[in-house]
Amino acid sequence: MPRPQDEPTIESRYDNTIEQAFAKLKALLRSAAARTIPDLWAAIRQAFTRFTLQECRNYVAAAGYDDNLAVAT
Repeated sequence: MPRPQDEPTIESRYDNTIEQAFAKLKALLRSAAARTIPDLWAAIRQAFTRFTLQECRNYVAAAGYDDNLAVAT
């Protein structure tokens, strides 16, 4: 069955969402300026706390996915 023309391809959905999220993650990691592997892991854990549930839902919705899916909390 052909894909509807108004539906984004999986690749473009994935790329768009990943690019937005990783841009924020990279900026947070650059600002942390970790110089050791343990410090880098700590910076990653800290950076992930800066992503709110609503922000993540917005990334998913902007990529064309349904944003009212059940989310485990």
